[in-house]
Amino acid sequence: MKQSIFTIETNRPLTDNVYLMKLCGDVSEITAPGQFINIKLDGLYLRRPISVCDCDKDSVTIIYKVVGKGTEQMSNMASGELDILTGLGNGYDLSKSGDRPLLVGGGVGVPPLYMLAKELIAQGKKVSVVLGFNTKDEVFYKEEFEKLGAEVYVTTVDGSMGIKGFVTDAIGEIDYSYVYTCGPEPMLKALYRSIKTSGQFSFEERMGCGFGACMGCSCKTVTGYKRICKDGPVLEKEEILWEL
Repeated sequence: MKQSIFTIETNRPLTDNVYLMKLCGDVSEITAPGQFINIKLDGLYLRRPISVCDCDKDSVTIIYKVVGKGTEQMSNMASGELDILTGLGNGYDLSKSGDRPLLVGGGVGVPPLYMLAKELIAQGKKVSVVLGFNTKDEVFYKEEFEKLGAEVYVTTVDGSMGIKGFVTDAIGEIDYSYVYTCGPEPMLKALYRSIKTSGQFSFEERMGCGFGACMGCSCKTVTGYKRICKDGPVLEKEEILWEL
């Protein structure tokens, strides 16, 4: 973990309430797709944890949804500097992917899968991606995944784009060796019941400190309690305990 000052280079809407922000600064602690950063905002006590969408040698891209005071404040920032903790969370383990990994994202669970897809494709993997949304007006990053070379499926609950229904309605005909996913808990539970292989699940969880000190985001696993911010946010399918 490292605390650094980042400069806002870009902050633009992707949909009515989803924004992309590119930040320039020291990204040396961001070492794996699926990690997150924690942003300090003026006037707010708790930092805001946001997943890393992409990263290069001197910048990080995040995608966030406006859901409260913090993200609303972020959406109005055209420029300036931010105090950020980087290198948080464990990220995805690419070594278990097999030849045909399947990436499944729901809503703002989509962004961390972009960097993952880019790295898997660079390794020569045949990557399939399923992106789930409520309606076509919420869809983002479909074209960006396609430009990487991924096979992309979109599902919308109302059927206004792609496959009508949920992400689980798209995976039946896809040949895959392993699953990586991020999204709301109901989606993760449905995938847990549906997938035919092992996988890694990234959890969206409310956090206090973001680096394991407060224990506020602990969850029970087969090996005891784990902190989503420190021991996660990525957990192996086999260690997850749910009442299904």
